[in-house]
Amino acid sequence: MKIETKYHGVMEVSEQDVVTFPNGIPGFNEEKQFTVIPFSEDGVFQILQSVSTSELGFVITNPFAFFPDYDFKLENQAVEALELNAPEEVDVFTVLTVQEPFTRTTANLQAPVVINGMKKLGKQVILSGSPYLTKHKLFQEAEAK
Repeated sequence: MKIETKYHGVMEVSEQDVVTFPNGIPGFNEEKQFTVIPFSEDGVFQILQSVSTSELGFVITNPFAFFPDYDFKLENQAVEALELNAPEEVDVFTVLTVQEPFTRTTANLQAPVVINGMKKLGKQVILSGSPYLTKHKLFQEAEAK
């Protein structure tokens, strides 16, 4: 199917690549279907693009690439909602707040986007009681210079 995207114009997307967020995303509860589109050539950054609203695309990344010690436990409710049976089914992303210059970009580690890659079910999980914040600097070393 063809979709209009925020950053790539019109694109062809396979139905098999559409991830359903049964409860939407916080702040966008009516948005239920998204797809993950590569944003950078090296694959480090992607776009979580709404299938129905072209202007709704979030820059995301794998948090473990930037925060190797990042760790959290999914509550049973999230595990059940995502129909997870094994750790291999889980893809974790963090939503970025892109800044100018890019080295000031931050990651929301308090609310990771968790996707069951096998069943194409997604949920943005808000971690309660965690040490993580909504704005962790992505590039610590660059900011220090």
